Amino acid sequence: MIIAIDGPAGSGKTTTARKVAQRLGFIHINTGAMYRGITLKFIREKVNLDDPLDIDRILHNTQLNFAGIDHGILYMDGEDISSEIALSYVTENVSRISALSKVRIKLVEFQRDMAQGRDVVLEGRDIGTVVFPNAEYKFYLIADIRVRAARRKKEIEASGEYITMEEVILFLKDRDKQDSSRHNSPLTKAEDAIELDTTDLNIVEQVNYILNIVN
Repeated sequence: MIIAIDGPAGSGKTTTARKVAQRLGFIHINTGAMYRGITLKFIREKVNLDDPLDIDRILHNTQLNFAGIDHGILYMDGEDISSEIALSYVTENVSRISALSKVRIKLVEFQRDMAQGRDVVLEGRDIGTVVFPNAEYKFYLIADIRVRAARRKKEIEASGEYITMEEVILFLKDRDKQDSSRHNSPLTKAEDAIELDTTDLNIVEQVNYILNIVN
């Protein structure tokens, strides 16, 4: 079974997806972490984004895997990068690199291979529209921009960095614009997805809402 959870940054999809997977005994695949991972690789390797051969070189020589409790640790080429991909310099570049056609094609391939023959919960921005358009269940999470910003600010500061609420709001608005307007796999709600506004919900309520439908 495939459960797809999409939505903008800070809508609560990662935590919700992880806990839904735990409750159902499914595998959780955090596709956003995968895009952050490949962004980190591009930054480290100083990839020329105008050079298709340079992009292909990275994409065909990078391995991404989830391991650990609840598949919560992302390994890239055998290295645990779970902490580093949360840092601001990765966040600031992920939307631009995620928009590259070659990157999206390769990572969608990774995601489909990971989910092959398994019961999984995937979350991201194009799971229900591109990666698994025939998923048995599709959810689209939304939330007020200030609520989303508060959540993202907490995540950023947990990694040891500081950022103002105003800076986070500006970043989220810019990210939303980039994600929804890009040519390749834009952020959009699948026609058959169930929309869930998480603004006034806690994580338990979000998870139970989805589980009640799935069960």
